[in-house]
Formats: sequence, structure tokens, C-alpha cells
Amino acid sequence: MRALQTVTLLVATLGTGLMAGLFAAFAYAVMPGLARSGDRSFVRAMQHINRAILNGWFLLPFLLPMPLLILATVLSWNGHGRVALPWILAALVLYLAGFFVTSGVNVPLNNALDKADTEDDGRVRAARAVFEGRWVTWNIVRAALHTAAFGVLAWALFLHGTAGQA
Repeated sequence: MRALQTVTLLVATLGTGLMAGLFAAFAYAVMPGLARSGDRSFVRAMQHINRAILNGWFLLPFLLPMPLLILATVLSWNGHGRVALPWILAALVLYLAGFFVTSGVNVPLNNALDKADTEDDGRVRAARAVFEGRWVTWNIVRAALHTAAFGVLAWALFLHGTAGQA
């Protein structure tokens, strides 16, 4: 049982860390770099990124932490390392909040931008104006939420590992 708890926490922590890193990289490198490009280049680049990111390498670390955190909660509640339970629950809440920001704000913005006409300068400019500021702001929010979830999961993993030691 302890080994399952450890593996569950470890994999959830790794997935959460990967998502925190991805969203943070968009916040400090990708979006500031794209901000320097023209409207058409910006819109086309984001369209390509948004289409390319929908793959298993993204979806696995994005979706897997949620059921793992639920399982880690149950295992911690009923087993070894209950001292980590509040931190696991905090990570679950933070991760879910980040997930809902992604699915409720960023994905709809991505979908709207995907439909943008990239041949008409006025429509490209308008699409970027609607998308960029809001997407960047909410990406920073989800990066912070996932980073906080990663931090509390790392602490939970530490507590789990040291539980029961004198």
C-alpha cells in the first residue's frame, strides 16, 4: 500500500510539474516572443501551436494528475502518511482550479482564434486584440496555480516519505 501511495504521489507530482513548467514557459518566453511579431504571424503561430499541442505528450501530464490526486487522497486518508493529506487536498484544489481556467478560458479563446481569418488584416488584428491580453493574463493565473500545486505536492511527497520515521 505504501509503495502505491508513493508512486501515485510521485507521478502526480511529475505531471503537475510538467504542466507548471509548460504554462510558465508560455508566460515568460513564448508569449513575450510572439508579442513582438506582427498580427498575422502572431495569429498563425498561435493557431499552429494550439493545433500541435493536442497530442498525448500534452494530454497525459495534463489529465493524469487529477485521478492520481484523487487516488492519493483516498490512499492517504486510509493508509500511511496521513500527515500529507492536507497538502494533497490543497494540490488537488489548486490543480483543479488551473484545469478549469484552462478549459473555461484558454481553450475557448484558442478555439475562437483557430477560426480567425488570417487573410484579412482587419480581422487578424481584431482576433489578436480579443485573444492576446486575456489569454496571457489567464495563462499566468494557471501557471501560478499549477506551480503552487507542484510545490505543495513536493511537500506532500516529502511528508509522505518521512511519515513514521523517528
